[in-house]
Amino acid sequence: MRAIVMREFGGPDVLRMEDVPEPEPRAGHACVEVALAGVNYADVHVRGDTYLAPVELPYTPGNEVVGTVDGGRRVVGLTRGGGYAERALLHRRVTWDVPDAVSDEQAVALALQGNSAWHLLFTALRLAAGETVVVPAAAGGVGTLAVQLAARAGAKVVALAGSPAKRQLALDLGAHAVVDSTAEDLTECILEAAGGPVETALEMTGGATFARTLAAVAPRGRLAVYGFAGGELASVSTRELMERSITVSGFWLPQLYADRTALPTSMRALFDAVADGSLRTLIGATYALGEAAQAHHDLAARTPTGKLALDVTR
Repeated sequence: MRAIVMREFGGPDVLRMEDVPEPEPRAGHACVEVALAGVNYADVHVRGDTYLAPVELPYTPGNEVVGTVDGGRRVVGLTRGGGYAERALLHRRVTWDVPDAVSDEQAVALALQGNSAWHLLFTALRLAAGETVVVPAAAGGVGTLAVQLAARAGAKVVALAGSPAKRQLALDLGAHAVVDSTAEDLTECILEAAGGPVETALEMTGGATFARTLAAVAPRGRLAVYGFAGGELASVSTRELMERSITVSGFWLPQLYADRTALPTSMRALFDAVADGSLRTLIGATYALGEAAQAHHDLAARTPTGKLALDVTR
């Protein structure tokens, strides 16, 4: 079968299509005929050997797929690698039947990024109606969903994005205010947009952006960290946390894979919201399987909006 294989770590060029053996059967897993494989920033970290979990080469990236099992039943699910391929293994605990009212393109946006947005807001931050939340990368896969979910929950959303078009998109999705994420005075911009310090914030860039976002959080506020897309891990002073009684938590979706209720609950809510039209999944570019390197190049350049995917049938 065809698959994208990494035989070394590095830039997008290390992603090459090869003929590889079929996945070997495993207890508790089903083999899915992949239609679409989601492209996520986690895959960029895998390629660069900066992912949170160790990766052994050769390796096929891809952590979410939508396709068919058992002769035609549509499913979407999460993998631990192996998604950029014509066939992949899905554990039954992280596999969900796709409702008829939800398309493949919509479903592939929900498994990893939809669940991440949901649990960042409602499990990590415990976001409540009336609170203000900062959402970074608001035009991206997680960001577009987080803006909508937070607004639907009655929160005031301050969205961060790097271009006027992306900031307008965030407003269209329900953000109360938008801020240029590249601003040197990011803290002051957030405070002005929010009308003061914010109760909650998400952060996924790292480095100076982490520090500037944290500085905008109110005493007794909460910040959840789910990435370091800028390439620089951040550290925080425990003195600063104590002085303002701030909670900083980390979030990594695979820690919920073994939970018997967390992901089924969020997937059901996400499917329902997409089906009734109250949640939009923004479909970005779809690439042929052999164009995985181009997809990674575009994602790292932060040019796309919405969900990127590989069409494994092409």
